[in-house]
Amino acid sequence: MNDDRIIELEIKTAYQEDLLQELNKIVGQQQQQINRLEATCRLLNDRITSLSTVGGSGEVIDEVPPHY
Repeated sequence: MNDDRIIELEIKTAYQEDLLQELNKIVGQQQQQINRLEATCRLLNDRITSLSTVGGSGEVIDEVPPHY
């Protein structure tokens, strides 16, 4: 191979390494966002469950209406 071909391959490799680092960074950020969203969903689910099973006066508010 001639020198121009080697230089061209080195340039392509450098671009690919840079792109790979950037993609890894983005994937890491997305994983952090997914973790935050999962934690928020868990908190909301716990909150909804606690609100739907017991009312403020201690009675169950998630029961079937009398007309069923």
